[in-house]
Amino acid sequence: MALVVLALLLAILFRRVVSTNVVHIIQRGRATTPYGTNPDAGNVYYAWPSWIPRFGVNVIQLPVSNFDLTLEDYEAYDTDRVPFMVHVTSFFRIADTAIAAQRVDSIAALKEQLMQIVQGAVRKVLASDKIDAIMLERSKFGAAFTSEVIEQLKQWGVEPVKSMELMDIRDASGSKVISSIMAKKISHIEMESRREVAENKRAAETAEIEAQREIDMRKQEAERAVGEKTAEKQKAVGIAQEQARQEILTQEKETRERHMAVTRVDEVRRAEIERDKQVVAAEQDKQTTVIIAEGNLAAQQREAEGIQALGEARAAAEKAMQLAPVEAQIVLAKEIGENASYQQYLMTIEGIKGYIVVGGEQARALQSADVKVIANTGNPAEGMSSVMDLFTSKGGTHLAASVEAFAQSPLGKAFLDKAIKPVAPPATPIVTPAPANAPDSPPDVISNA
Repeated sequence: MALVVLALLLAILFRRVVSTNVVHIIQRGRATTPYGTNPDAGNVYYAWPSWIPRFGVNVIQLPVSNFDLTLEDYEAYDTDRVPFMVHVTSFFRIADTAIAAQRVDSIAALKEQLMQIVQGAVRKVLASDKIDAIMLERSKFGAAFTSEVIEQLKQWGVEPVKSMELMDIRDASGSKVISSIMAKKISHIEMESRREVAENKRAAETAEIEAQREIDMRKQEAERAVGEKTAEKQKAVGIAQEQARQEILTQEKETRERHMAVTRVDEVRRAEIERDKQVVAAEQDKQTTVIIAEGNLAAQQREAEGIQALGEARAAAEKAMQLAPVEAQIVLAKEIGENASYQQYLMTIEGIKGYIVVGGEQARALQSADVKVIANTGNPAEGMSSVMDLFTSKGGTHLAASVEAFAQSPLGKAFLDKAIKPVAPPATPIVTPAPANAPDSPPDVISNA
């Protein structure tokens, strides 16, 4: 149990976890394994002391983050052996930790060796040019420094992060070369500045004069353009107003013409409507007159036909009534044939019946009639004894009495009315005048018959 606890304590004591910005190069026996950047090995190991057989390790810690090297106040010479001092800054990072671990055993040793490489590259590059060019083109020399060291850095497993920079150039101890160059540059710059100021001032004055002249010219052109535009505007306004007035007059003319045309159309239409109304009214009157005439004619024809039919019916009836006794007598005569005594009997019977009827009718007629009895004999009942009495006053009286007696019977009255009916005067045609607005046509004639 104590051994287990001891083993756990030792494991906790020698357990190492590599941080993210460094790499630990572990040498165990003949094998070298990086921890922190190797995904297979991981970032956890046990740092057993190197004196423990088989398990002991040697550890080299190298940063994987960027680090800088600053070469400050480093004395250098140009191609003419003019001394000066420079300030150079560079940034690197370890690209291959295995190669770096083979070269050095610590980051301090790596930086020291890299510093010597940088110093040699700076000295070599600056010695190939003049101080004036070095002062004017610093960026070019920074790129040259980087190109000079990049191949050497690969042998240490290191690569530059960015180009080296030549930050400053100053005089070396007891030298005034940089100061003189700077004074010359300053005076040259002052001269150039004054010249530029004078040129700028002259150019400014010239520009002001030109600008003022341009302003005046543009102002005059603007005034002229404004005047022209104003004149054109007034002209355009006048033309537009005149055109508008002409268009208004034209529109008024067209409006009046259209109004007159509409009025004329309305009048023509009203006249046509009035004419059509009159034609229709005349046609209606004509049709009404024709219909009335046709109705009257039809009524008269119907009335005439009715009268004719009634007359024919009455004639047929009278004929039948008159023929009926005859036919009966003919039949009776055929029946009785030669029966003389029966014939005498019938004649007597019929005579009595006729006497009774005639006597009765005479009596009834005499009750309401204004009868004048003219007796030529002592007995009023006596009649004419012969036909020749008709040509005497007695006969005339008897004839008038017979006619008066015949007129008292319905049949006799109808017969006498029809026989002695007065003749009607000829019918006078009635001319119906046509309406004033009707078309020319012959007048309708309606008879009052």
